Amino acid sequence: MSRHAHRPRPHRPEGAVSAALAALGTTLSWSQGLARFDVVARRLERVNFRGRTVSLRGGVGVAAGALAAGAQVGRALGGAAGARPAAAAVAATGAAGAAGLIDDLDAGAHDGQTPAKGLKGHLGALARGRVTTGALKIAVIGSGALVAGVLLARHRSATAAPRRRGATALDAAVSALTIASWADVHNLLDLRPGRALKAAALLTAPLLVDRRPAAAACRALAAGCLGATAAALPGDLMEETMLGDTGANALGALVGTALAAHPARPVRALSAAAGTGLVLASERVSFTRVIARTPALAALDALGRDGV
Repeated sequence: MSRHAHRPRPHRPEGAVSAALAALGTTLSWSQGLARFDVVARRLERVNFRGRTVSLRGGVGVAAGALAAGAQVGRALGGAAGARPAAAAVAATGAAGAAGLIDDLDAGAHDGQTPAKGLKGHLGALARGRVTTGALKIAVIGSGALVAGVLLARHRSATAAPRRRGATALDAAVSALTIASWADVHNLLDLRPGRALKAAALLTAPLLVDRRPAAAACRALAAGCLGATAAALPGDLMEETMLGDTGANALGALVGTALAAHPARPVRALSAAAGTGLVLASERVSFTRVIARTPALAALDALGRDGV
């Protein structure tokens, strides 16, 4: 072999770094930019659990950052390695963010005198012929997650040994369930400042450890999630901004896509089972009460919050 023959370059972390920077910069620019438009800023104001006026611009920023992270994955990894994972992330986060924004702007106006709560409540209202914004969210987020799941399954089919259609379909279903469930879980967690953002960081930070080339897309998506989280966390903890459904659903969808992009099948299956289990548990159990009764979780939940 010639001394000047081409040799494969070792793995570099540019994809993860660029995704993190894209998410961080986009989240900050959108959140801070929206504050300059008085009419928009007033429309995004809400009262939080402590009676303080906060802004949903933080959530809009996170949704924009999640989209930017997904798009950057395609540019950073290039070709087949990045095209489908990037499209999956954009489809999942775009659908989740859009559905959340509709719900945030509606603010329950179309849910009637007795607003439906939880998965059971919204599906029950739908069965009675009443379409709530929650039911719309289920449909839109589910559709985005399904598209993303199919894209990720086809990506793995194209880069691995040939497999049966049934295996690819099952892979797509597990991936879609992972994305949709974690989008919902983060929305359920967004009841206290910083809670959903901390959960996103704890879930995605371990994904950066896997240095295998097959994990490049998973790693880049996880880094993008951490970038958006780092940008939004200070304002969220200080109760200046909040995620709302827009940010929480989009952030959760990005977390779910990162988990669904993991090359290890057991990790994907466990992620789908854990996310689905938490969604079902939320129908009967209050996450806030569980956290308050568990000292370690309560300490983590309060960490960095105003006055703590």
